[in-house]
Amino acid sequence: MKRLGVDVGGTFTDFIYVDDEAGEIIVHKLATTPADPSQGTVQGIREVTENAGVRPSALDQVFHGTTIATNIVIEHNGARVGMITTEGYRDILHIARHKKPLNFSNYQDLPWQRYPIVRRRHRLTVPERITRDGSVLVPLDEERAREQARKLKEAGVEAVAVCFLFSFLNPGHERRVAEMVREEFPEAFLSVSSEVLPQYREYERFSTVCLNAYIGPKVSRYVRRLEDALEAMEVRTGLHLMTSASGVATAEGAVARPVNLLMSGPVAGVVGGIWAGKQAGYENVITLDVGGTSADIGLAQEGRLRMKHLLDTKVGPYQAMIPMVDVDTIGAGGGSIAYVDQGGIFRVGPRSAGAAPGPAAYGHGGAEPTATDAMVNLGWLLPEAFLGGEMKLRADLARAAFEQGPALALGMSVEEASLGAVQILTHSMVQSIEENSVRKGYDPRDFALVAEGGAGPLFAAQIALEVGTPWVLVPNFPGVTAALGLLATDMVYEYVSTVYQRLSKLDTAALERGFEELEEQARAQLEQDGVPAERMLIQRVADCRYLGQGYELRVDVAPGTIDDGWVRTVRASFNEIHEREYSRRFEEADIEIPNIRIRGIGLMPPLEMPEAEAGPESPEAALRHEGEAWFRVGGRLDKVSTRYYDRAALRAGNRLEGPAIVNQYDSTTVIPPGIAAHVDRFGNIVIEAGASAEAEALAAAMEVKA
Repeated sequence: MKRLGVDVGGTFTDFIYVDDEAGEIIVHKLATTPADPSQGTVQGIREVTENAGVRPSALDQVFHGTTIATNIVIEHNGARVGMITTEGYRDILHIARHKKPLNFSNYQDLPWQRYPIVRRRHRLTVPERITRDGSVLVPLDEERAREQARKLKEAGVEAVAVCFLFSFLNPGHERRVAEMVREEFPEAFLSVSSEVLPQYREYERFSTVCLNAYIGPKVSRYVRRLEDALEAMEVRTGLHLMTSASGVATAEGAVARPVNLLMSGPVAGVVGGIWAGKQAGYENVITLDVGGTSADIGLAQEGRLRMKHLLDTKVGPYQAMIPMVDVDTIGAGGGSIAYVDQGGIFRVGPRSAGAAPGPAAYGHGGAEPTATDAMVNLGWLLPEAFLGGEMKLRADLARAAFEQGPALALGMSVEEASLGAVQILTHSMVQSIEENSVRKGYDPRDFALVAEGGAGPLFAAQIALEVGTPWVLVPNFPGVTAALGLLATDMVYEYVSTVYQRLSKLDTAALERGFEELEEQARAQLEQDGVPAERMLIQRVADCRYLGQGYELRVDVAPGTIDDGWVRTVRASFNEIHEREYSRRFEEADIEIPNIRIRGIGLMPPLEMPEAEAGPESPEAALRHEGEAWFRVGGRLDKVSTRYYDRAALRAGNRLEGPAIVNQYDSTTVIPPGIAAHVDRFGNIVIEAGASAEAEALAAAMEVKA
């Protein structure tokens, strides 16, 4: 099988081609085309298949991860949205929850009000009302509903959201209004809450459905362009896109519910890191995916993805109540800009030079100093070895950017300012890792740190020394691990329904019907995607909470008969999960199930990497250059004799002693002084960050002295 993974980032678009039968792997990178990311994607597909010596029509699978949906929300450049809702509930989106970003501040800049998804003039109401038991209290005023659809068309909106109270119990009114909108305004992108999110919590549901409308037109056009391009290249397979829940959706599914793509890109990096960790023998991993614009941090214990609580699944300031892998994204990357603020504080990021103009060293017109420029100044990035020599960096421009910027402002040398910039970004990533591990009850010393992205292996060893992870795993192709993660996941769809059941008064027949109805939807979707029955896996999930609580936790529940044994198992599982999450359990309390879920999984063929060629302990055959680089040694900055190796020439069994720098096409790995690393049987570089007395001494020496 010939597979292609494509991950569009803020600076580079990454490609990985895998031919399972031939055992061939080809990686490729192109600068992202921000104006239209599909252009770079199509160009890269042509180039990588040409490098593989095959035509695009030979591809059996094309998987895609993208940040386009996230960027639309963050940059506030989505569609003009109109909304039709229940009379009297026009301002739910404005009021939101009784939460404020700054609890004790007299001044409140509420971002969801400053940048509304739907402007108030476009939030229209109709007389109708369904009650909490699903019965109709006020019939739908069809004449008024049709009139409001016409008003939105005249107002020039591009998308329409339909959100009524309790439509998750009785969708009749919403379906009728959707029919009218399609009749009166067929060109509008339509987002209907009972189709997108048939789940209780009115504000979160309204926000999610309106977000779906906000990003829908741009995302659907982007997906259609890619589909048309693949068709023009005679690619036999359809386009599949990574979702926020770590599954893969078809193009049709993505166009219908684009809100599920909001964390598409970062999630692929976590999946790829888990796969790389399992292959190397590390079940517990912390993934560090550092690109040009941001750093994505994820944690997986025993190889299991952690899902965010549905009340914490925000994108920017907006609530998006969709299943989402727990990934923390911070503005720290190779393109992060270093500057001294008005108060004289040295800062790096979150603003990034991006793909255009990029860091000063790129020579594309960028003049502001970035983390990439800092690493050129420190000797960690060899100008002639960047991107496998395909792109030569300008060391003179990198030096000038720091010389005229932070170094001048702070009265430092260029090297001191450059290392300072690296340390500031390192500290930001350390804080994020601690928030996702220590503060959630996980000990980093029990995990391996998987370094991903073009810049991840540059920072990883320094970070590991600070957080205490004993091992750093640098996969064979760290710069495209997120793209590889696309090929290592399965096709996953999730369907939800609100049921309001208590374990003490369980209506087993109604609950079973609810699960079966969702299972039918999941099987129908997988059949539509061409997944054979033997590769379908159906999982049941219940959202559980103690009676009186206002939040739920996900509990995997067994298929089959719902009986007393089923109830006992669910109760025990929820108590255990609640205690792990919140350090306490309430054995005597009743448990409520507000929602049930079905995960329909289409199992993909497993991705396997061949073992690397074995070699001696000495890595001399891979040595390409000996020079000097700057490191902090013994608490002070010093120029140290450093060896530079070619990753492609390393062999399993090779042992590297720091300071050493390993260059490859898609990334660069830094091994600091006093640290050792080895190449495992799959070709991964394993940095022994906590495995020696030298590493502990270096960690102590790196501490900032007051």
